[in-house]
Amino acid sequence: MFRSIGVLGLARSGRAAAELALAKGVSVYAADAADHEELRRGAQALGALGADVELGHISVDKLLQVDAIVVSPGIPPKAPPFDDPRLARVKRISEIEFAFRFLTSRIIAITGTNGKSTTTALIGHLLNTGGISAVVAGNIGNALSNVALRDVQPMWAVVEVSSFQLADIDRFAPTIGAVTNLAPDHLDRYESVEAYYADKQKLFKHSSMDTIWVLNGDDPEVMALAGDAYGRRLIFKLSGPLQEGEHGAYLSQDGDLMLKVDLLRARLVNQHELKLIGAHNHANALCASLVAIGTGVPLPALRDGLRSFEGLPHRLQVVSRAGDITWINDSKATNVTSTSVALQSITQPTILLLGGRHKGEPYSELLPYLRHVKTVIAYGEAAPAIVHDLQGRAPVEHVPGSFDAVVARAAELAVPGDVVLLSPACSSFDMFRNYEERGAAFARLALQVGS
Repeated sequence: MFRSIGVLGLARSGRAAAELALAKGVSVYAADAADHEELRRGAQALGALGADVELGHISVDKLLQVDAIVVSPGIPPKAPPFDDPRLARVKRISEIEFAFRFLTSRIIAITGTNGKSTTTALIGHLLNTGGISAVVAGNIGNALSNVALRDVQPMWAVVEVSSFQLADIDRFAPTIGAVTNLAPDHLDRYESVEAYYADKQKLFKHSSMDTIWVLNGDDPEVMALAGDAYGRRLIFKLSGPLQEGEHGAYLSQDGDLMLKVDLLRARLVNQHELKLIGAHNHANALCASLVAIGTGVPLPALRDGLRSFEGLPHRLQVVSRAGDITWINDSKATNVTSTSVALQSITQPTILLLGGRHKGEPYSELLPYLRHVKTVIAYGEAAPAIVHDLQGRAPVEHVPGSFDAVVARAAELAVPGDVVLLSPACSSFDMFRNYEERGAAFARLALQVGS
Protein backbone atom coordinates (compact mmCIF):
# COMPACT_ATOMS: atom_id res chain seq x y z
CA MET A 1 0.00 0.00 0.00
CA PHE A 2 1.16 3.54 -0.66
CA ARG A 3 2.66 5.67 2.11
CA SER A 4 2.36 8.88 0.08
CA ILE A 5 0.56 10.02 -3.06
CA GLY A 6 0.40 13.05 -5.28
CA VAL A 7 -3.04 14.11 -6.47
CA LEU A 8 -3.20 16.17 -9.67
CA GLY A 9 -6.46 17.97 -10.38
CA LEU A 10 -8.65 19.02 -7.47
CA ALA A 11 -12.13 18.80 -8.95
CA ARG A 12 -14.54 16.11 -7.73
CA SER A 13 -12.49 12.95 -8.19
CA GLY A 14 -9.14 14.45 -7.17
CA ARG A 15 -10.46 15.94 -3.99
CA ALA A 16 -12.25 12.69 -3.08
CA ALA A 17 -9.04 10.68 -3.67
CA ALA A 18 -7.10 13.06 -1.43
CA GLU A 19 -9.73 12.79 1.32
CA LEU A 20 -9.66 8.98 1.08
CA ALA A 21 -5.88 8.90 1.27
CA LEU A 22 -5.79 11.15 4.31
CA ALA A 23 -8.49 9.07 6.02
CA LYS A 24 -6.33 5.95 5.48
CA GLY A 25 -3.16 7.53 6.86
CA VAL A 26 -1.52 8.21 3.48
CA SER A 27 0.32 11.53 3.18
CA VAL A 28 -0.87 13.73 0.31
CA TYR A 29 0.61 16.37 -1.94
CA ALA A 30 -2.32 17.80 -3.92
CA ALA A 31 -2.00 20.32 -6.72
CA ASP A 32 -3.95 21.95 -9.53
CA ALA A 33 -2.55 24.22 -12.23
CA ALA A 34 -5.73 26.30 -12.02
CA ASP A 35 -6.63 28.71 -9.24
CA HIS A 36 -10.18 29.94 -8.65
CA GLU A 37 -12.57 30.35 -5.75
CA GLU A 38 -14.14 26.90 -5.90
CA LEU A 39 -10.71 25.24 -5.93
CA ARG A 40 -9.55 27.45 -3.08
CA ARG A 41 -12.40 26.26 -0.88
CA GLY A 42 -11.51 22.64 -1.61
CA ALA A 43 -7.82 23.29 -1.07
CA GLN A 44 -8.50 24.90 2.27
CA ALA A 45 -10.54 21.88 3.39
CA LEU A 46 -7.79 19.46 2.32
CA GLY A 47 -5.16 21.56 4.03
CA ALA A 48 -7.15 21.42 7.26
CA LEU A 49 -7.08 17.60 6.99
CA GLY A 50 -3.30 17.59 6.66
CA ALA A 51 -2.61 17.69 2.93
CA ASP A 52 0.14 19.78 1.34
CA VAL A 53 -1.85 21.74 -1.26
CA GLU A 54 -0.80 24.05 -4.10
CA LEU A 55 -2.94 25.93 -6.61
CA GLY A 56 -1.68 27.62 -9.75
CA HIS A 57 1.52 25.57 -9.64
CA ILE A 58 2.54 21.91 -9.66
CA SER A 59 5.86 20.99 -8.09
CA VAL A 60 7.69 18.24 -9.98
CA ASP A 61 10.17 17.99 -7.12
CA LYS A 62 7.38 17.12 -4.68
CA LEU A 63 5.85 14.61 -7.11
CA LEU A 64 9.19 12.86 -7.37
CA GLN A 65 8.97 12.09 -3.63
CA VAL A 66 5.60 10.25 -3.66
CA ASP A 67 4.88 6.55 -4.18
CA ALA A 68 2.19 7.18 -6.82
CA ILE A 69 0.43 10.01 -8.62
CA VAL A 70 -3.38 9.95 -8.81
CA VAL A 71 -4.25 11.80 -12.00
CA SER A 72 -7.47 13.58 -12.89
CA PRO A 73 -8.97 12.10 -16.08
CA GLY A 74 -8.94 15.59 -17.57
CA ILE A 75 -5.11 15.73 -17.65
CA PRO A 76 -3.69 14.26 -20.89
CA PRO A 77 -0.72 11.89 -20.59
CA LYS A 78 1.74 14.34 -22.16
CA ALA A 79 0.47 17.53 -20.56
CA PRO A 80 2.51 19.38 -17.93
CA PRO A 81 3.92 18.23 -15.58
CA PHE A 82 4.22 14.86 -17.37
CA ASP A 83 6.35 16.45 -20.08
CA ASP A 84 9.13 16.27 -17.48
CA PRO A 85 10.91 12.94 -18.18
CA ARG A 86 11.85 12.52 -14.50
CA LEU A 87 8.22 11.70 -13.67
CA ALA A 88 8.35 8.57 -15.84
CA ARG A 89 9.74 6.69 -12.84
CA VAL A 90 6.78 7.54 -10.57
CA LYS A 91 3.76 5.22 -10.73
CA ARG A 92 0.70 6.91 -12.26
CA ILE A 93 -2.82 5.67 -11.43
CA SER A 94 -6.39 6.85 -11.90
CA GLU A 95 -8.78 7.71 -9.09
CA ILE A 96 -10.84 4.54 -9.67
CA GLU A 97 -7.67 2.47 -9.30
CA PHE A 98 -6.77 4.18 -6.02
CA ALA A 99 -10.29 3.82 -4.62
CA PHE A 100 -10.49 0.15 -5.67
CA ARG A 101 -7.75 -0.71 -3.17
CA PHE A 102 -10.01 0.36 -0.27
CA LEU A 103 -13.31 -1.12 -1.46
CA THR A 104 -15.24 -3.98 0.06
CA SER A 105 -18.09 -3.48 -2.43
CA ARG A 106 -18.12 -5.65 -5.51
CA ILE A 107 -17.66 -3.73 -8.75
CA ILE A 108 -19.94 -3.46 -11.76
CA ALA A 109 -18.02 -1.48 -14.39
CA ILE A 110 -19.68 0.03 -17.46
CA THR A 111 -17.73 1.46 -20.36
CA GLY A 112 -18.32 2.16 -24.04
CA THR A 113 -18.61 5.28 -26.16
CA ASN A 114 -22.26 6.14 -25.68
CA GLY A 115 -24.95 5.19 -23.19
CA LYS A 116 -22.58 4.64 -20.25
CA SER A 117 -24.23 7.09 -17.85
CA THR A 118 -27.80 6.02 -18.60
CA THR A 119 -26.88 2.34 -18.31
CA THR A 120 -24.98 2.94 -15.07
CA ALA A 121 -27.88 4.83 -13.51
CA LEU A 122 -30.40 2.25 -14.71
CA ILE A 123 -28.38 -0.62 -13.22
CA GLY A 124 -28.23 1.18 -9.88
CA HIS A 125 -31.99 1.74 -10.05
CA LEU A 126 -32.70 -1.90 -10.90
CA LEU A 127 -30.54 -3.21 -8.06
CA ASN A 128 -32.06 -0.87 -5.49
CA THR A 129 -35.57 -1.68 -6.75
CA GLY A 130 -34.68 -5.34 -6.26
CA GLY A 131 -33.61 -4.79 -2.67
CA ILE A 132 -29.88 -5.05 -3.37
CA SER A 133 -27.74 -2.26 -1.90
CA ALA A 134 -25.91 -0.39 -4.64
CA VAL A 135 -24.53 3.05 -5.36
CA VAL A 136 -23.55 4.56 -8.71
CA ALA A 137 -20.13 6.15 -9.00
CA GLY A 138 -17.24 6.92 -11.32
CA ASN A 139 -17.48 9.09 -14.40
CA ILE A 140 -21.19 9.68 -13.73
CA GLY A 141 -20.21 12.33 -11.15
CA ASN A 142 -19.80 10.58 -7.81
CA ALA A 143 -16.13 9.68 -7.28
CA LEU A 144 -15.50 6.04 -6.41
CA SER A 145 -13.33 7.28 -3.53
CA ASN A 146 -16.50 8.61 -1.90
CA VAL A 147 -17.83 5.03 -1.80
CA ALA A 148 -14.58 3.76 -0.30
CA LEU A 149 -14.83 6.47 2.40
CA ARG A 150 -18.15 5.10 3.69
CA ASP A 151 -18.15 3.42 7.09
CA VAL A 152 -20.56 0.86 5.64
CA GLN A 153 -20.09 0.21 1.95
CA PRO A 154 -22.90 -1.10 -0.30
CA MET A 155 -22.92 -4.62 -1.69
CA TRP A 156 -22.29 -3.27 -5.19
CA ALA A 157 -20.62 -0.17 -6.63
CA VAL A 158 -21.95 0.48 -10.14
CA VAL A 159 -19.12 2.39 -11.80
CA GLU A 160 -19.11 4.28 -15.08
CA VAL A 161 -15.54 4.15 -16.37
CA SER A 162 -14.12 6.25 -19.19
CA SER A 163 -11.14 5.46 -21.37
CA PHE A 164 -9.19 8.17 -19.52
CA GLN A 165 -9.80 6.41 -16.19
CA LEU A 166 -9.03 2.95 -17.59
CA ALA A 167 -5.76 4.20 -19.07
CA ASP A 168 -4.16 4.23 -15.62
CA ILE A 169 -5.50 1.13 -13.87
CA ASP A 170 -3.27 -1.46 -12.26
CA ARG A 171 -5.42 -3.84 -10.18
CA PHE A 172 -8.95 -2.60 -10.93
CA ALA A 173 -11.10 -5.68 -11.66
CA PRO A 174 -14.89 -5.74 -11.94
CA THR A 175 -17.04 -8.67 -10.89
CA ILE A 176 -19.36 -7.73 -13.76
CA GLY A 177 -18.24 -5.64 -16.73
CA ALA A 178 -20.35 -4.21 -19.53
CA VAL A 179 -19.53 -2.51 -22.83
CA THR A 180 -22.42 -0.56 -24.37
CA ASN A 181 -20.94 0.17 -27.83
CA LEU A 182 -17.83 1.57 -29.52
CA ALA A 183 -17.33 4.45 -31.93
CA PRO A 184 -14.59 7.01 -32.61
CA ASP A 185 -14.33 9.62 -29.85
CA HIS A 186 -11.82 11.85 -28.09
CA LEU A 187 -9.69 12.17 -31.22
CA ASP A 188 -8.57 15.53 -29.86
CA ARG A 189 -6.65 13.52 -27.23
CA TYR A 190 -5.92 10.15 -28.85
CA GLU A 191 -3.67 9.81 -31.87
CA SER A 192 -5.99 7.18 -33.38
CA VAL A 193 -9.22 5.28 -32.85
CA GLU A 194 -7.12 2.21 -32.12
CA ALA A 195 -5.38 4.00 -29.24
CA TYR A 196 -8.77 5.00 -27.81
CA TYR A 197 -10.05 1.41 -28.05
CA ALA A 198 -6.84 0.12 -26.48
CA ASP A 199 -7.57 2.07 -23.29
CA LYS A 200 -11.13 0.74 -23.27
CA GLN A 201 -9.78 -2.79 -23.59
CA LYS A 202 -7.98 -2.44 -20.26
CA LEU A 203 -11.34 -3.14 -18.62
CA PHE A 204 -10.61 -6.81 -19.39
CA LYS A 205 -7.07 -6.67 -17.98
CA HIS A 206 -7.80 -8.65 -14.81
CA SER A 207 -10.57 -10.96 -15.98
CA SER A 208 -11.11 -14.30 -14.27
CA MET A 209 -13.31 -17.31 -14.84
CA ASP A 210 -15.78 -15.81 -12.35
CA THR A 211 -16.16 -12.52 -14.22
CA ILE A 212 -19.40 -11.84 -16.09
CA TRP A 213 -19.08 -9.77 -19.27
CA VAL A 214 -22.18 -8.13 -20.78
CA LEU A 215 -21.45 -7.21 -24.39
CA ASN A 216 -23.22 -5.59 -27.32
CA GLY A 217 -23.70 -8.45 -29.74
CA ASP A 218 -24.68 -6.05 -32.54
CA ASP A 219 -21.31 -4.28 -32.36
CA PRO A 220 -18.39 -6.27 -33.85
CA GLU A 221 -15.89 -3.84 -32.30
CA VAL A 222 -17.24 -4.61 -28.83
CA MET A 223 -17.07 -8.34 -29.38
CA ALA A 224 -13.50 -8.00 -30.68
CA LEU A 225 -12.53 -5.81 -27.72
CA ALA A 226 -13.25 -8.66 -25.30
CA GLY A 227 -10.76 -10.83 -27.16
CA ASP A 228 -9.89 -13.97 -25.22
CA ALA A 229 -10.62 -12.51 -21.79
CA TYR A 230 -11.60 -15.05 -19.15
CA GLY A 231 -15.17 -15.15 -17.85
CA ARG A 232 -18.74 -15.73 -18.92
CA ARG A 233 -20.25 -13.70 -21.76
CA LEU A 234 -23.83 -12.52 -21.99
CA ILE A 235 -24.77 -10.55 -25.07
CA PHE A 236 -27.59 -8.16 -25.88
CA LYS A 237 -29.03 -7.51 -29.32
CA LEU A 238 -31.61 -5.27 -30.96
CA SER A 239 -31.20 -7.18 -34.22
CA GLY A 240 -33.28 -10.19 -33.26
CA PRO A 241 -33.21 -13.49 -31.37
CA LEU A 242 -29.98 -14.94 -30.04
CA GLN A 243 -28.27 -17.72 -31.93
CA GLU A 244 -27.86 -21.30 -30.74
CA GLY A 245 -25.44 -21.34 -27.84
CA GLU A 246 -25.74 -17.61 -27.13
CA HIS A 247 -27.08 -16.38 -23.80
CA GLY A 248 -28.27 -12.89 -23.01
CA ALA A 249 -31.16 -10.60 -23.96
CA TYR A 250 -32.73 -9.35 -27.17
CA LEU A 251 -35.56 -7.29 -28.62
CA SER A 252 -38.30 -9.35 -30.27
CA GLN A 253 -40.11 -8.38 -33.47
CA ASP A 254 -43.04 -7.28 -31.28
CA GLY A 255 -40.80 -4.95 -29.29
CA ASP A 256 -40.55 -7.13 -26.20
CA LEU A 257 -37.37 -7.21 -24.15
CA MET A 258 -36.60 -10.92 -23.83
CA LEU A 259 -34.20 -12.87 -21.61
CA LYS A 260 -32.44 -16.12 -22.49
CA VAL A 261 -29.99 -17.03 -19.74
CA ASP A 262 -29.30 -20.67 -18.94
CA LEU A 263 -32.73 -22.27 -18.48
CA LEU A 264 -34.43 -18.90 -17.93
CA ARG A 265 -36.67 -17.77 -20.78
CA ALA A 266 -38.67 -14.65 -19.88
CA ARG A 267 -40.36 -11.58 -21.30
CA LEU A 268 -39.47 -8.44 -19.35
CA VAL A 269 -41.41 -5.47 -20.72
CA ASN A 270 -42.39 -4.03 -24.08
CA GLN A 271 -40.27 -1.17 -25.39
CA HIS A 272 -43.31 1.15 -25.15
CA GLU A 273 -43.44 0.60 -21.39
CA LEU A 274 -40.04 2.26 -21.00
CA LYS A 275 -39.84 5.99 -20.30
CA LEU A 276 -36.59 6.21 -22.26
CA ILE A 277 -36.62 7.58 -25.82
CA GLY A 278 -34.92 5.81 -28.72
CA ALA A 279 -33.70 2.40 -29.83
CA HIS A 280 -30.28 2.99 -28.26
CA ASN A 281 -32.02 3.19 -24.88
CA HIS A 282 -33.72 -0.16 -25.56
CA ALA A 283 -30.19 -1.54 -25.96
CA ASN A 284 -29.17 0.16 -22.71
CA ALA A 285 -32.16 -1.46 -20.98
CA LEU A 286 -31.20 -4.91 -22.27
CA CYS A 287 -27.64 -4.41 -21.09
CA ALA A 288 -28.74 -3.21 -17.65
CA SER A 289 -31.20 -6.11 -17.31
CA LEU A 290 -28.47 -8.68 -17.88
CA VAL A 291 -26.25 -7.04 -15.28
CA ALA A 292 -29.16 -7.01 -12.82
CA ILE A 293 -29.85 -10.70 -13.44
CA GLY A 294 -26.17 -11.36 -12.74
CA THR A 295 -26.54 -9.80 -9.27
CA GLY A 296 -29.70 -11.73 -8.40
CA VAL A 297 -32.44 -9.15 -8.92
CA PRO A 298 -35.77 -11.05 -9.10
CA LEU A 299 -37.78 -10.81 -12.31
CA PRO A 300 -40.80 -8.92 -10.84
CA ALA A 301 -38.52 -6.25 -9.37
CA LEU A 302 -36.57 -6.08 -12.63
CA ARG A 303 -39.76 -5.40 -14.57
CA ASP A 304 -40.86 -2.75 -12.05
CA GLY A 305 -37.47 -1.06 -12.25
CA LEU A 306 -37.48 -0.94 -16.05
CA ARG A 307 -40.94 0.65 -16.07
CA SER A 308 -40.18 3.23 -13.37
CA PHE A 309 -36.75 4.53 -14.49
CA GLU A 310 -37.04 8.17 -15.56
CA GLY A 311 -33.70 8.55 -17.32
CA LEU A 312 -30.99 11.15 -16.69
CA PRO A 313 -30.80 14.88 -17.32
CA HIS A 314 -29.06 16.03 -20.51
CA ARG A 315 -29.74 12.79 -22.36
CA LEU A 316 -32.69 13.21 -24.74
CA GLN A 317 -34.47 15.01 -21.90
CA VAL A 318 -37.68 16.82 -22.85
CA VAL A 319 -37.45 20.21 -21.07
CA SER A 320 -40.41 22.06 -22.62
CA ARG A 321 -43.42 21.47 -24.84
CA ALA A 322 -44.75 25.04 -24.85
CA GLY A 323 -46.64 26.09 -27.97
CA ASP A 324 -46.56 22.52 -29.32
CA ILE A 325 -42.79 22.87 -29.84
CA THR A 326 -40.74 20.16 -28.13
CA TRP A 327 -37.38 21.25 -26.70
CA ILE A 328 -34.99 18.33 -26.08
CA ASN A 329 -31.79 18.64 -24.07
CA ASP A 330 -29.20 16.12 -25.26
CA SER A 331 -26.17 18.08 -24.06
CA LYS A 332 -24.39 14.85 -23.08
CA ALA A 333 -24.03 14.09 -26.81
CA THR A 334 -20.44 15.25 -27.13
CA ASN A 335 -19.50 13.24 -30.22
CA VAL A 336 -20.88 12.62 -33.68
CA THR A 337 -22.08 9.10 -32.90
CA SER A 338 -24.14 10.29 -29.92
CA THR A 339 -25.78 12.96 -32.05
CA SER A 340 -26.55 10.48 -34.83
CA VAL A 341 -28.24 8.23 -32.27
CA ALA A 342 -30.35 11.16 -31.05
CA LEU A 343 -31.35 12.06 -34.60
CA GLN A 344 -32.48 8.48 -35.26
CA SER A 345 -34.74 8.69 -32.22
CA ILE A 346 -36.75 11.68 -33.50
CA THR A 347 -39.16 11.66 -36.43
CA GLN A 348 -40.64 15.18 -36.20
CA PRO A 349 -39.25 18.18 -38.13
CA THR A 350 -36.15 19.18 -36.19
CA ILE A 351 -33.96 22.22 -35.62
CA LEU A 352 -30.57 20.88 -34.55
CA LEU A 353 -28.18 22.90 -32.36
CA LEU A 354 -24.71 21.67 -33.29
CA GLY A 355 -21.52 23.14 -31.89
CA GLY A 356 -19.09 23.78 -29.08
CA ARG A 357 -15.43 22.80 -29.04
CA HIS A 358 -14.37 20.64 -31.98
CA LYS A 359 -13.19 17.11 -31.06
CA GLY A 360 -11.68 16.08 -34.38
CA GLU A 361 -14.56 14.21 -36.03
CA PRO A 362 -16.04 15.08 -39.47
CA TYR A 363 -19.61 16.37 -39.18
CA SER A 364 -20.33 15.00 -42.66
CA GLU A 365 -20.90 11.66 -40.90
CA LEU A 366 -24.22 13.12 -39.68
CA LEU A 367 -25.56 13.57 -43.22
CA PRO A 368 -27.40 10.21 -43.39
CA TYR A 369 -29.31 11.12 -40.21
CA LEU A 370 -30.46 14.63 -41.12
CA ARG A 371 -33.57 13.66 -43.09
CA HIS A 372 -35.92 15.19 -40.50
CA VAL A 373 -33.72 18.24 -39.84
CA LYS A 374 -35.08 21.55 -41.17
CA THR A 375 -32.06 23.59 -40.11
CA VAL A 376 -28.71 22.92 -38.48
CA ILE A 377 -27.67 25.85 -36.30
CA ALA A 378 -23.88 25.84 -36.08
CA TYR A 379 -22.40 27.70 -33.13
CA GLY A 380 -19.32 28.05 -30.97
CA GLU A 381 -15.70 27.29 -31.86
CA ALA A 382 -16.70 24.35 -34.07
CA ALA A 383 -19.08 26.39 -36.24
CA PRO A 384 -16.65 26.96 -39.15
CA ALA A 385 -15.86 23.23 -39.33
CA ILE A 386 -19.56 22.35 -39.17
CA VAL A 387 -20.43 24.78 -41.96
CA HIS A 388 -17.51 23.52 -44.04
CA ASP A 389 -18.61 19.88 -43.69
CA LEU A 390 -22.36 20.42 -44.22
CA GLN A 391 -22.82 23.48 -46.47
CA GLY A 392 -24.38 22.61 -49.81
CA ARG A 393 -25.32 19.16 -48.51
CA ALA A 394 -27.66 20.10 -45.65
CA PRO A 395 -29.48 23.26 -44.49
CA VAL A 396 -26.95 24.87 -42.13
CA GLU A 397 -26.83 28.35 -40.61
CA HIS A 398 -24.00 29.84 -38.56
CA VAL A 399 -25.24 31.80 -35.54
CA PRO A 400 -22.30 33.67 -33.99
CA GLY A 401 -22.20 35.11 -30.51
CA SER A 402 -23.68 33.89 -27.26
CA PHE A 403 -25.57 30.70 -26.51
CA ASP A 404 -28.61 32.89 -25.73
CA ALA A 405 -28.50 34.10 -29.34
CA VAL A 406 -28.32 30.51 -30.58
CA VAL A 407 -31.44 29.47 -28.64
CA ALA A 408 -33.25 32.67 -29.63
CA ARG A 409 -32.61 31.91 -33.31
CA ALA A 410 -33.93 28.37 -32.85
CA ALA A 411 -37.10 29.82 -31.32
CA GLU A 412 -37.54 32.10 -34.35
CA LEU A 413 -37.28 29.15 -36.73
CA ALA A 414 -39.50 26.72 -34.81
CA VAL A 415 -43.19 26.28 -35.55
CA PRO A 416 -45.80 24.08 -33.83
CA GLY A 417 -44.99 20.41 -34.33
CA ASP A 418 -41.24 21.00 -34.48
CA VAL A 419 -38.50 19.70 -32.22
CA VAL A 420 -35.61 21.90 -31.12
CA LEU A 421 -32.78 19.50 -30.31
CA LEU A 422 -29.58 20.41 -28.50
CA SER A 423 -27.31 17.51 -29.48
CA PRO A 424 -23.99 19.29 -30.01
CA ALA A 425 -21.54 16.53 -31.10
CA CYS A 426 -18.88 18.68 -29.41
CA SER A 427 -17.51 19.31 -25.95
CA SER A 428 -18.87 22.30 -24.05
CA PHE A 429 -15.61 23.94 -23.02
CA ASP A 430 -15.71 26.91 -25.39
CA MET A 431 -18.71 28.41 -23.54
CA PHE A 432 -19.36 26.28 -20.45
CA ARG A 433 -17.51 24.42 -17.70
CA ASN A 434 -19.17 21.12 -18.61
CA TYR A 435 -22.05 19.59 -20.52
CA GLU A 436 -24.32 19.84 -17.43
CA GLU A 437 -23.96 23.62 -17.35
CA ARG A 438 -24.66 23.76 -21.10
CA GLY A 439 -27.76 21.60 -20.74
CA ALA A 440 -29.04 23.62 -17.80
CA ALA A 441 -28.63 26.83 -19.80
CA PHE A 442 -30.56 25.31 -22.71
CA ALA A 443 -33.37 24.16 -20.42
CA ARG A 444 -33.61 27.60 -18.79
CA LEU A 445 -33.65 29.44 -22.14
CA ALA A 446 -36.17 26.97 -23.61
CA LEU A 447 -38.59 27.69 -20.78
CA GLN A 448 -38.07 31.44 -21.19
CA VAL A 449 -38.74 31.55 -24.93
CA GLY A 450 -41.75 29.27 -24.50
CA SER A 451 -43.38 31.36 -21.78
